Amino acid sequence: MLYYLLFLLPPEVAHSLVIMILRKLPAYTKPIELPESLSTNFFGNKIKSPIGLAAGFDKNAEIIQSISATGFGFIEAGTVTLNPQYGNKKPRIFRLIKDKGIINRLGFNNKGIDYFLEQISNIKSGDCVFGINIGRNSESRNQIDDYINLIKKVRGKSNYIVLNISSPNTHNLRKLHNKQELSQLLTEIHGSIDKTEPIMLKISPDINQQTKEDIAELVIECKIDGLIVSNTTTSRENVNSYQNEPGGLSGKPLFKLSTELLRDMYKLTSGKIFLIGCGGVSSGTTAYEKIKAGASLVQLYTALIYHGPKIVNKINLELAELISRDGFTNISEAIGCEAR
Repeated sequence: MLYYLLFLLPPEVAHSLVIMILRKLPAYTKPIELPESLSTNFFGNKIKSPIGLAAGFDKNAEIIQSISATGFGFIEAGTVTLNPQYGNKKPRIFRLIKDKGIINRLGFNNKGIDYFLEQISNIKSGDCVFGINIGRNSESRNQIDDYINLIKKVRGKSNYIVLNISSPNTHNLRKLHNKQELSQLLTEIHGSIDKTEPIMLKISPDINQQTKEDIAELVIECKIDGLIVSNTTTSRENVNSYQNEPGGLSGKPLFKLSTELLRDMYKLTSGKIFLIGCGGVSSGTTAYEKIKAGASLVQLYTALIYHGPKIVNKINLELAELISRDGFTNISEAIGCEAR
């Protein structure tokens, strides 16, 4: 199969090839009918499944509609910056095959917001639910201005917007987790932007208890609509290779850390903030654990690398079986049931 041959190529080459194929073959697969128990509400949009594609796979919004046909309920494109940028020096992606993980230090490589907007210009409302993940340019002199200007450019063009302040691969970006800097960012956004869609914040798993509490307080105070929990980790616990390779670790080794953070944020916000669980999801069981820990929706990316696109509907069907087993009629009934 072509999918397995991709592992003979360097990771970034393999990814570019997949994007090229999906661009040439839109709607290459026919979506299967999913159980109604998986359908859920996402800020007023009914989606067929709580399983979504995380940011990073489709950085330039080139395959939103084709990838949605694999069974995803929603897609997140980006991270996109105001200006095109190359990112960090190659090689910058490493497969941890035994650990089912990936280390990347891409550094927000993308073609810039103008190219991104061209790609989504023909997506009609209702075709699919998608979000735009935005970040600052690495050489930006005023990162808050980057976020505000990006929001102004993309508002009204997607179902939600994500502020990525948590990539470990852009110098000093994670300083935006500090209470003073995050308060300034969220306050200025709240004061200068007329929101036309929900705005969410994507956070790091590598934060202490005080930072968790500060984030919970600020997102409620500044009326941020939700959190994505979480981005990649700089921790190298429970990995057997590339332990000294810098970058963000995703996949199976991230699952426990990101799920613990998810549970903490659900408790700290008293279940009042919409949460998307991200990190290490590769089965119906792991998706279900995220939901029971407080996630309304779940995202994946690394699982596609190791299991191919068929993993999406495999997770969907496993998840439907699990909620039926536990006596729930709809996935929404299970949200936070083990975190209260």
